Amino acid sequence: MKRLIEEFLNYLSVERGLSDNTLCSYRNDLNKYLQSLNKRAISDIQLTTRDDITRFIMRQKDAGISTSSIGRYLASIKGFYRFLVLERYIKTDISSVLEAPKLWQKLPEVLSLSEVERILNLPNLKSRWGVRDKAVLELLYATGMRVSEISNLTVDNLNMDVGFIKCSGKGQKERIIPLGKKAQTAIERYLMKVRPRLIRKSCPSEALFISRLGKKLSRQSFWKTIKKYVRLAKIKRDISPHTLRHSFATHLLERGADLRIVQEMLGHVNISTTQIYTHINKERLKSIHRKYHPRP
Repeated sequence: MKRLIEEFLNYLSVERGLSDNTLCSYRNDLNKYLQSLNKRAISDIQLTTRDDITRFIMRQKDAGISTSSIGRYLASIKGFYRFLVLERYIKTDISSVLEAPKLWQKLPEVLSLSEVERILNLPNLKSRWGVRDKAVLELLYATGMRVSEISNLTVDNLNMDVGFIKCSGKGQKERIIPLGKKAQTAIERYLMKVRPRLIRKSCPSEALFISRLGKKLSRQSFWKTIKKYVRLAKIKRDISPHTLRHSFATHLLERGADLRIVQEMLGHVNISTTQIYTHINKERLKSIHRKYHPRP
């Protein structure tokens, strides 16, 4: 069955243009399902039944796996079985009638404007690493880009004359996002004063953000940078790599930005994904009302 999984992943890569990160998630999900089948000595995909899938899903639930993760497992499995029918490896899609567990809507963590300002003002601009970190943080908040998207940026993606950046998102779909003056200033400072000193002649890199070794800065390095400044800003909350992205979208909508424009800048395929930020605004309003109204 491993061969079939690899064929499916190749199909997702070539036919649907999914990113390496997404393919990695599919591989992990399906390998976990495969391990479940192996424990029951099932080695032929044609011998699997709907009960095998249900049993796997229920075991994840009993193990305390989150509802969102279980939903993702099921989505990966359903996609795999649809592919097997398409390629005529099996006749019937046994997963078709299975429904994903109902997900409760968990609102993402969002930083306040003052918290964002504290983080953005922390990098030491007398240090080359502080200059680079300042450019990274300003760009994250100014554009709402994913950490993986910023990691893959090249210098050619920048158009400093008009203040825009070209981003390649999920499914290799490109979008154009305005930079904003502060982010542009921080990036220009980094490009002039720091990046040329990081480039190695023996191994030149086109990546926008470069590590101490002259290579493309990894997603893990970006995440460590964010965590470092969140800690220095004394923000004691559960912050994820997406927090600045969530804050970007929420702050725009709070100030009257059109939902469709925010959707385009975030690179969401469906506007329903963007609409979660309108729920954040409503929850904030309720919170403020409860806190300050004399008769809450």
